Amino acid sequence: MINSIDHIVLTTYKLDDCIHFYTQILQFSLQRFGQDRIAFQFKNQKINVHEYGKEIEPKAHLPVPGSLDICFITQEKPEKILEHLQKHKIKPLKGPVKRTGALGPIESIYLRDPDLNLIEIARYIEKS
Repeated sequence: MINSIDHIVLTTYKLDDCIHFYTQILQFSLQRFGQDRIAFQFKNQKINVHEYGKEIEPKAHLPVPGSLDICFITQEKPEKILEHLQKHKIKPLKGPVKRTGALGPIESIYLRDPDLNLIEIARYIEKS
């Protein structure tokens, strides 16, 4: 019945910090649409952004900053991700560690965004 995820919605307390993190650190494109709406685009997905207290209806039952726990897939090696994070003065919470993704084994690095959402950046482990 379902083919893929089109978008998710992130609620933020800190709009400017959120924009900086997702566009500069994760390198997503900033999209502006509708009446003062923003989203972060990457490949064929996006994250719509709601500012806390100014959410768009309909919305989640309890839209709270810091409640998102999401895993993004990369082609980059963990060492390159760590180098990029260090350049931006971001200290990972954990990683690289082995986990299981939707399609098999992954190697993950965990960090938090400005609203304390848990961000996982993972790469599928190539079979030898």
